[in-house]
Amino acid sequence: MQDTEIITGVDIGTTKIGCFIAEVSDDDIRLIGVGAAQSDGLKYGVVVDVDKTVKSIQAAVKKAEDMADVDVDAVFVGIAGDHIRSINGRGVVAVSGDDSEVTADDVRRVIDAAKAVALPIDREIIHILPQEFMVDDMKGIRDPVGMKGVRLEAEVHIVTGAIASAQNIHRCIEKAGYTVADIVLEPLAASYSVLNDDQKELGCIIIDIGGGTSDIAMFYEGCIRHTSVVALGGKNVTNDLAIVLRTPIDAAEKLKIEYGRVLHLESDRDEYVTVTDVNHVSDRKISRNLLVDIIQPRMAEILSLAYEEVKRSDYINLMTTGLVLTGGGSLCGGTIEMAESIFNMPVKLGLPQGFTGMVEEAKNPQSATGVGLIIYGKKHMHEIDGHMAKGENGAFESIKRRFRRWFNTISMY
Repeated sequence: MQDTEIITGVDIGTTKIGCFIAEVSDDDIRLIGVGAAQSDGLKYGVVVDVDKTVKSIQAAVKKAEDMADVDVDAVFVGIAGDHIRSINGRGVVAVSGDDSEVTADDVRRVIDAAKAVALPIDREIIHILPQEFMVDDMKGIRDPVGMKGVRLEAEVHIVTGAIASAQNIHRCIEKAGYTVADIVLEPLAASYSVLNDDQKELGCIIIDIGGGTSDIAMFYEGCIRHTSVVALGGKNVTNDLAIVLRTPIDAAEKLKIEYGRVLHLESDRDEYVTVTDVNHVSDRKISRNLLVDIIQPRMAEILSLAYEEVKRSDYINLMTTGLVLTGGGSLCGGTIEMAESIFNMPVKLGLPQGFTGMVEEAKNPQSATGVGLIIYGKKHMHEIDGHMAKGENGAFESIKRRFRRWFNTISMY
């Protein structure tokens, strides 16, 4: 790496688009610019209006550029949505070297074998994340290069997404005037900023409760083991408030942020809040108890569905360090306690770590993905040609470059 590099992360969410700019050196990530804009062109994490999304991206990046006094070119961008699917794959190859020593080419071949799964024509691989390798009867190997053996096996986690969704994100970034350095699964990006190595090693769940979706990732023995998506998020809570209270969406969002809670308190019976009528007839007062009655079932539904997704994996009983909640939806009062009850494990709020500079502006759950994209970018930018290479068909990197990234991930993840 040069003395310093500028790395930019763009978190394209259903309710908000955030841009984070950092000056990165070998031993520091200094956040120098943060910008946000309302997101009007997405639904459940998927672009439904290109022009509106482009304008929101431009607005968020411009704010961050002005703050950082830099011009952004390439960006690391997050991808989420209910179109995301994941599976675990396994591949086996014979070690090719005459001296039975595993080479980098053997690793590439075994990952190629592991990814050979049947996908519908409208889906594409976003990530292949190596979990472990086996050389003959030796298991649990992180980096097999240089080891002796005749048979090499690999277990990998394969994340797929709808081709159209990724293409639309790529198109929006380019129409906004920037280049895509890489497209990164959002809970994977968030994990870079809120989870430490011990949590990933001993077993940990991260759930990013965003505006349109709640994204889940499970880690064990240092590797990602399971990912899934619940197609509900904080925007559903806002909509519930707007419908039941007959108040404008903006007013409902303000009520949620200022007074939202998922558990009743004794004082709620005597506390009242003002609600704006959607028809602007007259404002009225409601008990804070009523707010809790509206918010509580939706948050319980989100967390319960997330728990069902976690139970589908083979690793739920290995999550020693518990659950980390992040994203804007995690800030609703009492959510941590509710999650502890539903998951029956320790739960904590995930705040971005590992950076300096504008700490106060970004040390909040809403910034986990944006900061994580920068940390991801620092770790992986040397694998991406000029850290702004555009892939075949304008959506994903070429297969050749992905092979290089998969192999490098062995020693980086």
